[in-house]
Amino acid sequence: MQSCSRRTVTSLSTQDFPARALYEDFYCARGEMENRIKEAQLDLFADRLSTATFRANQLRLWLASAAYVLMHALRRVGLAGTALARACANTIRLRLLKIGAVVTVSVRRVKLAMSEACPNRREFIAAFHALGAAVRA
Repeated sequence: MQSCSRRTVTSLSTQDFPARALYEDFYCARGEMENRIKEAQLDLFADRLSTATFRANQLRLWLASAAYVLMHALRRVGLAGTALARACANTIRLRLLKIGAVVTVSVRRVKLAMSEACPNRREFIAAFHALGAAVRA
C-alpha cells in the first residue's frame, strides 16, 4: 500500500503553526469552503448573473444564497441519519425535490400523492417528519 504525502508551500512560520495543524485546520477548511462555494454556483445556479442591471443580479444572488441556506438546513435537520445526509445539493435537488406527485389543495391542508415506486420515498418521508418535529420543538 502506498502512502500519500502532501506538501504545502506557505510563508507562515513553523514555530507559530505546526505542519499538521496548519494543513488540517486551515487548508482543509479552506478547501471545504471552496467546495461549498462551487456547490452554490453550479448546483443552485448562483453563477447566473448575466442580467442587464446590478439590482437584478443582486436579487438572483440573494435567492441562490437563500436556496443554499435552505438546502443546508434540509441536509442538516431533515436528512440526518439517511443515505442523503452527506449528499451534495444537486443530488438532493434531483432525488427529493424534482419528483412527480399529485398535489391536492384543500382549505386546511396540502396533500402530496407520490408513486409507490418512488426510489427515494423513505428519505422524503423521513425528511418531512424530521422537519415537522424541528418546527414543533
